[in-house]
Amino acid sequence: MTIAITLSTGVAMLAAQASRPQVAEQPKGSSERLVATANGSSLGVAKFSRKIEPQFMITAKGGAFPADALERVKRVKGVTGADLVYGNKAKLGDKWVGVFGVDPSTFRNFTPDRTAKSNDLWQNIAAGDVAVSFVLHSDGGVKLRDQVSIAGTTHASQARVGAYATMGVSGVDAVVSKTTAQRIGMTKDNVMLVGGKRKDLTKLKKALEKVLPKKAATVQVLNPSFDFAGGSSGGAYLSAAEISRSINAGYTKIGWPYVWGGESDAEGGYDCSGLVQWAFAQAGIKMPRVAEDQARTGPWLPFAQAQPGDLLIWANDPSAPGRISHIAIYIGGNQMLVAPHTGDFVKIQKVYLTNFKGAVRVNRGAAAQLARTLG
Repeated sequence: MTIAITLSTGVAMLAAQASRPQVAEQPKGSSERLVATANGSSLGVAKFSRKIEPQFMITAKGGAFPADALERVKRVKGVTGADLVYGNKAKLGDKWVGVFGVDPSTFRNFTPDRTAKSNDLWQNIAAGDVAVSFVLHSDGGVKLRDQVSIAGTTHASQARVGAYATMGVSGVDAVVSKTTAQRIGMTKDNVMLVGGKRKDLTKLKKALEKVLPKKAATVQVLNPSFDFAGGSSGGAYLSAAEISRSINAGYTKIGWPYVWGGESDAEGGYDCSGLVQWAFAQAGIKMPRVAEDQARTGPWLPFAQAQPGDLLIWANDPSAPGRISHIAIYIGGNQMLVAPHTGDFVKIQKVYLTNFKGAVRVNRGAAAQLARTLG
């Protein structure tokens, strides 16, 4: 069901001035347990040894990386570590999600601190559990200790949800062991995470491309940033007409259900970032797909400076404090347009401050570059 909102209503909303928000409809579950009781005996998972900040994700085209690719990458000057994982989309229950199949002993060093240091979490994964992102739980409705079906390209298997844990890579919402990944038919060792210092990522990216077979892999920067004050992002901020078209497009989806992974009518509904991407696309603005990347499309501002058309962002994930996990479109007058979570629907509601991180003023150039490189 959709509810029609007239253009005049949209214009009236745009004319509303920002005011200080009241707390309303706060997210739930921030104090709940994040890891299930250990699934079986110790399986020899190595303890957390050192933090490696992943800066690149390299994806092989057409299959696994050559046997010597990992060692060649590790020898590149400026690389602080590298690890091979299985990477594919898989169906978890009724939801398509990005999945990594990993060696818990090595991959844990590339994850956010709280995730990396949880021995029970990695023991559970090694024992056959699946760890899901906190957002897949809070917004997608997947619960700790549930038995879920996980289906790859050729086979399906049952797994217990053994932890809520953000892994630090946008678009990856579930992690299993390589044994489980192999069992469901995921492509072997087709993704490489590479750590490095943020000092000169452009130079390091070029060096990585030189040691890999030409046209055999794509090198993606995981956490790009822009100097908005210096104008290095290119492009300009959105016009009043573009903002009006984006918001009014979003109004047409009021009443549609929240659907995990929803980004068009074809999915039968929208998730929070899918709604943002679709609404801005109707005004010709290309946006990246997930909330964490959409939050990089412009400078962060305090709510007192928010204007209609700005994005509002929250960090609700206790497994990775500070990491952006939810997003909405500010429409003025202490109101936002949002797809909240599973069981709810696209609607206008009051802005709440719990875990609120700020407003994002979208820069066209940054948004287009992130959409092009991150999808």
